[in-house]
Amino acid sequence: MTGPGAIMVGLAIGSGELVLWPWITAKFGAQMMWAAAVGVFLQMWLNIEIGRWAIATGESAFTGLARLSRFWVHFWLILLIGYAFLPGFGLAAGLALKMLLFGVDGPGPDWMWAAIVLVGALAILLSSERIYQSVERTVVFLVVVIVVGLIIVASSIGTAADVSAMVSGSLNFGHIALDDEFTFDRFFGAIAFAGAGGYGNLLYAYYLRDKGIGMGKRIPPLLNPLRQTQLGASEIGYVFQPDAENMRRFRDWFRFVLLDTSLCFWLLNTFTMFLFMFGALVVLFPRGIVPEQGQLLWDLATILESTMGAGGRTLFLVIGFAALFSSIFGGLDGGGRLWVDLLHTNFAFAQRIAANRLYLGFAVGLTVIGIFATWLFGTYDVGALDFFFIGAAITGFSMAGYVPMVLYLNLKYLPPAARPGPVNIFMMSIASLTYISFAIYTVWSKIAEWLA
Repeated sequence: MTGPGAIMVGLAIGSGELVLWPWITAKFGAQMMWAAAVGVFLQMWLNIEIGRWAIATGESAFTGLARLSRFWVHFWLILLIGYAFLPGFGLAAGLALKMLLFGVDGPGPDWMWAAIVLVGALAILLSSERIYQSVERTVVFLVVVIVVGLIIVASSIGTAADVSAMVSGSLNFGHIALDDEFTFDRFFGAIAFAGAGGYGNLLYAYYLRDKGIGMGKRIPPLLNPLRQTQLGASEIGYVFQPDAENMRRFRDWFRFVLLDTSLCFWLLNTFTMFLFMFGALVVLFPRGIVPEQGQLLWDLATILESTMGAGGRTLFLVIGFAALFSSIFGGLDGGGRLWVDLLHTNFAFAQRIAANRLYLGFAVGLTVIGIFATWLFGTYDVGALDFFFIGAAITGFSMAGYVPMVLYLNLKYLPPAARPGPVNIFMMSIASLTYISFAIYTVWSKIAEWLA
């Protein structure tokens, strides 16, 4: 049954885990590791509630939230448009591939390497009869490569004192270090980007559904548009009758969601994120090295070569590329699913097009946009780290909108026996306040800057 939770780990690894938080650790040491742990922990509760809705109805959270207000449909469409033009994953993965094959001064412009990675991801995505099969097999394989590789690296370079420093930083709750480069709004964005972040968490419902879990079994899976036509409005779900037998089934599936989310997403995600930060803490921070744009992987790998040999450098570059590619791959699939979900369930013109044909158009379109944006921003010397911090801000705004609404959705529409309990309500309320505070502070700080 492994699949949905592991895919969520693959989505998360290439963003906050590999890029933002190791960079923060290289800059400030272990003192803010607690914030990364908090970010993933809050998202665990969010994924549980997204999973609750998915197994009870077969729907994604987007489809359910669209019933509450049409405002949210347009709000998320606007944010998705902005996110499509932030190809941080593609640029970082392209650089990782170039470094792996030719070193930091390899041939060709950065956008060309990003194009190779993005087109490769699209080709693999469309290789199976069912899209989910391609996603699960590819991402689970990459996650295994990443975890095994990181364990080898960490056990080769770390000491008991290093582990003790990491544990102390994890328990240093509430300490925040800022400077002109790492501002408070960037700190908040990094918390939102820890874990799957933003729209990534919403993808959990699609993977549960395509896996046939709960009421998702009644929703046709997304088929490869190059092989079959998808008929009907397959995104619309069902309401089950809350009799004794159905509630027993719901509880069985919900136990699966709890295990999948806590073991695969939370524990494995936290484990891999801390291994990446551990590398930065041991290798970069003692030397005072804060990597430049796109240099984090290379700096870590080069210094690892001094202790592990050339094999260590190659191993870490393989791990880095696998992490970034898994995020690109999952993000390309997820981006297509989100666009199809929003348009196909809310606009008549989109319903005249088969869902998987629409998905194909968005998958190809997002690939082309990613290549173009990488070339365009590269012309103006905008690096991958900038993309990630801007993406983190958009992530925070999207989560400020949908986190409280997911809780409201489950409390309003699900049968009483299937609704969240007090602990889940409390944790979702804490998460909602966190992301809403981020959004309010970001808007307020920008207005203050403009008025100054």
